[in-house]
Amino acid sequence: MKLMVIGASRGLGRAFVEGLWEPGDTVIGVSRSRPRDLQCPDGITLQWIEADLAQPSIAAEQIAAQAPADLDVLIHNLGIWEEKAFSDEYAFLEESDAALKQLVDVNITATLMLLRRLLPRVLNATRPQLVLTGSTSALPRSGRPEVAFGASKFALNGIADALREGFRDRRLAVTSLQLGYLNTDDALSVPLTDAAARGAGELVPMHDVITMVRALLRLSPSGFVRELVLPAIADPRY
Repeated sequence: MKLMVIGASRGLGRAFVEGLWEPGDTVIGVSRSRPRDLQCPDGITLQWIEADLAQPSIAAEQIAAQAPADLDVLIHNLGIWEEKAFSDEYAFLEESDAALKQLVDVNITATLMLLRRLLPRVLNATRPQLVLTGSTSALPRSGRPEVAFGASKFALNGIADALREGFRDRRLAVTSLQLGYLNTDDALSVPLTDAAARGAGELVPMHDVITMVRALLRLSPSGFVRELVLPAIADPRY
């Protein structure tokens, strides 16, 4: 399997790189810079493409020029949020035009430009698969006030819906991951019980996300998961 992860240097993206491979796989990470301490075991081919997606046009061309001609799975884990998002200090009316534009450029413009260039490389796979990392902020009545971030994740839902219809005849499996608050402090090397204890049930360990995505990758060509909603068990919104 050839698996590409966009936004792979840290957090969940890094967990995708470290946790989804099987012996013989090729994993291609994409981020602004390659982590120095990231290694895969023998039998796994690890490649890296460095590109700054805050410059969508330039980055899309750089990635397209270096990406393999064929991919089986594309995981698009791209997303930034407002500086004071998810805190009591967040205030939409205090956001600068420049910050709002950058968020839209990274979360929406770069996504569209990358998908236009990379999807043709996925569509020739036996089971072409696209996984988009969304957020529970993109669900109706999410209870979150972050305007630009929420809007960008709603846009991602629209992209996913349109791609399913546009490439249904090519059997493209598009899955949206609607994830709640994550524990990104504890890497996969931390025991699951310890990672799950952080946050007293209000944070989802990345191990759980990896478990679910590994299951997605093992489905037959006749089925797919349209949307996976994974909030924390103690999240009062769900």
